[in-house]
Amino acid sequence: MTDWTVETLGRAIAARKISPVEATRACLDRIERLDGGIHAFITVDAEGALATARALETELSAGRSRGPLHGVPLAYKDLCHVPGLPTSCGTKTREYFAPSIECTATARLRDAGAVTLGKLNMTELAMGPFGDNAHHGDVQNPWRPGHCAGGSSSGSAAAVAAGFALATLGSDTGGSIRLPAACCGVVGLKPTYGRVSRAGVMPLSWSMDHLGPLTRTVADTALLLEIVAGHDPRDPTSSRRGVPYYQRMLESPVAGLRIGIPENYYFDGIDVEMDAAVRAAADVLAGLGVL
Repeated sequence: MTDWTVETLGRAIAARKISPVEATRACLDRIERLDGGIHAFITVDAEGALATARALETELSAGRSRGPLHGVPLAYKDLCHVPGLPTSCGTKTREYFAPSIECTATARLRDAGAVTLGKLNMTELAMGPFGDNAHHGDVQNPWRPGHCAGGSSSGSAAAVAAGFALATLGSDTGGSIRLPAACCGVVGLKPTYGRVSRAGVMPLSWSMDHLGPLTRTVADTALLLEIVAGHDPRDPTSSRRGVPYYQRMLESPVAGLRIGIPENYYFDGIDVEMDAAVRAAADVLAGLGVL
């Protein structure tokens, strides 16, 4: 599963090169084999995931496809309420968060054909940047166990990096998607406030919370954002603006855009390789015409 992206697996499933059940089993086998040392998951719903995968396989056999996510295994930060699964929010209380409504974003992904593998570990109550959790185990960086996975969406980033799920959802109030994505080497996006509904999600700071995807590629992030974005009457801050075709926007030229890089303190005290990587990225953007 480490070789697939959401985009490539979705195409392979549509072409009947691999089935939803096979893809789901591969993820579950990898989780069972490796997550004991990573602690990315709090709850693994193997039975429910396989049942969903079988139903989606039946739909394909009948000639019905729900789109590019049909049969693709995903997982969600354990502050998103998914019916039938506990939502501990990283606490020791199994049903810490039990709203009357389902998380809108996970519901949209399910309706688009995604398979729910389970709920992901996180810093307790989403407060902390390191991914430590006294109740469910500290999330390890899949690239180097014993090192920080970042937080608070620690399991969301680690699950993608370890090949447990093709993509995940996390939440971001002060860096909780962006930091673990950076630590684990995956793509993480904090969408514009109001772009993605927070209905059915435990709030940390209602005026600052964002829900967003973590994936292996920018193209996968664009695909997931198209599905989860959009107005939701259950979230009063949800934007009424139409949802752009984000995948097509990836082909748009970036020449003329202005990107600021602060010189004061920005490069102080960081690893030499990290310094070089940031400057190399800036050079690539400059070569594309970014000012």
